[in-house]
Amino acid sequence: AYIEATESFYKMKAPQYLQANGVQNYMKYADAKLREEEIRAQKYLEPCSGSVQVLTECCVNVLVSTFKYTILSECAGMIKNNETERLQLMFKLMDRVPEGIAPMLKDLEEHIVSAGLADMVAAADIITQDSEKYVERLLELFNEFSTLVKEAFNDDPRFLTARDKAYKQVVNDTTVFRLELPAKQSAGMKSQPESKCPELLANYCDMLLRKTPLSKRLTSDEIESKLKDVLLVLKYVQNKDVFMRFHKAHLTRRLILDTSADSEKEENMVEWLREVGMPADYVNKLARMFQDVKVSEDLNQQFKETYRSTKGSIADSINIKILNAGAWARGSERVTVSLPLELEDYIPEVEDFYKKKHSGRKLQWYHHMSNGTITFTNAIGRFDVDVTTFQMAVLFAWNQRPLDHISYENLRLATELPDPELRRTLWSLVAFPKLKRQVVLYNPEVQSPKDFDENTQFWINQEFSLVKNGKLQKRGKMNLVGRLQLSTERSKEEDNESIVQLRILRVQEAIIKILKMRKRITNAQLQTELVDILKNMFLPSKKMIKEQIEWLIEHKYMRRDEDDINTFIYMA
Repeated sequence: AYIEATESFYKMKAPQYLQANGVQNYMKYADAKLREEEIRAQKYLEPCSGSVQVLTECCVNVLVSTFKYTILSECAGMIKNNETERLQLMFKLMDRVPEGIAPMLKDLEEHIVSAGLADMVAAADIITQDSEKYVERLLELFNEFSTLVKEAFNDDPRFLTARDKAYKQVVNDTTVFRLELPAKQSAGMKSQPESKCPELLANYCDMLLRKTPLSKRLTSDEIESKLKDVLLVLKYVQNKDVFMRFHKAHLTRRLILDTSADSEKEENMVEWLREVGMPADYVNKLARMFQDVKVSEDLNQQFKETYRSTKGSIADSINIKILNAGAWARGSERVTVSLPLELEDYIPEVEDFYKKKHSGRKLQWYHHMSNGTITFTNAIGRFDVDVTTFQMAVLFAWNQRPLDHISYENLRLATELPDPELRRTLWSLVAFPKLKRQVVLYNPEVQSPKDFDENTQFWINQEFSLVKNGKLQKRGKMNLVGRLQLSTERSKEEDNESIVQLRILRVQEAIIKILKMRKRITNAQLQTELVDILKNMFLPSKKMIKEQIEWLIEHKYMRRDEDDINTFIYMA
């Protein structure tokens, strides 16, 4: 009777209160009444009989369940306006009701996606130009959403999952940034665009780990904290293989050009990548790169000691890096180039020295990854210039005849560089963006390196000087290496193509691994397990999975079950 009386009292009272005072006040009323009734029930009802439980359920039903949708209709607005205290109250009430939380999770997800994307689109002009601003914006959004979940929902796991799901959508969105990966050459189809986020994250890591104005401005702890932030965002990136590819390219440049700001941080970063679940084979290659650099340092020391007595100072000025092809190689294309004699004479000596230490190993010279410093002297002064090997080969064409005008065709014959490489190298000498005066001049003027023809004339700028604060400098050092080209003249499309090729191999490898273990498996089960294996690097599309299954069937690695077309059997 007590329970029935309570129920009929609130059935009459609750709608009146809601009508008169609105949802926000009603939530406070419902919460207070539930607490009062629980205290009263514990006082007057038999604790062991289950009556307390029955009364509580009855009150929740009358005070909350009946008005569930009316209360929930306020949720989206509260999230948008960041009304954390009211959301806390709503969460407390809805958590007592079956299916009360699901609509709140949906509202939170929708808010994060729409607010996050709106923010990105609004800031598009700034963030597309500057990877630092982009990453900082992404982190600000993450912190904003995390604070909301903490203050409104006490970091309840269900709301954290909703935050993660929605933030993932923002990070992988292609509205502001797109990375076009080719679908398949043979089909000639356009691909699924992917988020460019991993490439920008890798660029930001490079700015933190290389000697840059940014890394010089920050303390060691600040750099560490920002790198950890990158790893936090990376957790949400779907195409992590793209991040690893760019990160490795940047690391290669830093190690070859000795531009790392802090070698300890570099090695820590590799371990952190391992900790966030990057595949071991990727991370092991990065660790191997550091090992190679250390071994090369010792080797250089020995080389210098051996040849110092016979070769004098040039032995001191040569630094060799012996790199393991498995860890470093980006395709095996190597470029012919006619080196200056001083270097050409050195190559057999380095090879002999190395072979004495390691018989049976083969050395291949990667000139496009090498660089050096040359001294340029003219009437104004003397300048040390850091150049790539290709730039050096071009500049040495004038070494014996500094005042000559040399045609494009003759430079091609002198350097033996392939056409695309020569064009790119000459352009870096006639149009280097950071110089007021260029080292090499040419005629006639062209808009791009593609427009040089065989009769274009090039000559050394004898008026060259470094200009600082409007004054000519008589001495100085400058760097023309720019971004060391790791691949020869391979376009971005080809680079992206190699990402796709690697994915295809990964999918094939994973399918075989699953089939070897299972022996037979249904299509649905295979798809689930495959995504589970590969999700740390990329999400394979259904189309890619289907194509690779067909390829493996065609090449007799697996077959379809004769009785069930959707079941696959492993063929040893």
